[in-house]
Amino acid sequence: MVAQKVFSLRKFIKYILFLLKMLEQKIYELLLILATISGVTTAVWWLMKFYFDKKYQLALHLQQAQKPTTTNPTLHLRLAAYERLLILCERITIPNLISRLRTEGGTVGELRLAMLIAIQQEFEHNVTQQIYVSENLWAILQAARNNTAEIINLVASKSDSRAEQTEFIRQMTQFFSENSDNSLETAQNAIRQEAASVQ
Repeated sequence: MVAQKVFSLRKFIKYILFLLKMLEQKIYELLLILATISGVTTAVWWLMKFYFDKKYQLALHLQQAQKPTTTNPTLHLRLAAYERLLILCERITIPNLISRLRTEGGTVGELRLAMLIAIQQEFEHNVTQQIYVSENLWAILQAARNNTAEIINLVASKSDSRAEQTEFIRQMTQFFSENSDNSLETAQNAIRQEAASVQ
């Protein structure tokens, strides 16, 4: 009987050890699952934090980028006006007018008239820009336009209006080699200065 009790006790201890081994294995599996869940949760948290931080920074950047337009809604219109007036000055320079308007076999009178009309049309096309610039700048632009027209008339008056355009172009080249006309350059510098002061 004692042997039977010892045998039963051994069986019981083996059973307990078996249960402990099973429990240990289940605890190990549970710890592995918890570690995996913890790792995934941490990774998701960091990704969400990174995403929302970036989103916040973008929103802040956009808000700051929009501030100047809300404080000065005409700023972009004024800058566009300065840009158009710079283009106007560039388009009515005498070399640009000649290269755009000269025709094969044309006369001095035809080129002179075409240049004066082009200057007037360019100026009329941009006349509304004066509401965005100072009166002083607009006066400088008008003076530059008038000075350019006077130079064209002066040089054209030295030639027969029926002469070929090449004669007019030669005289214009000679005029600029002997005289310096900086009226359009002065106007461009004034535009750049005023545009820089409004930003």
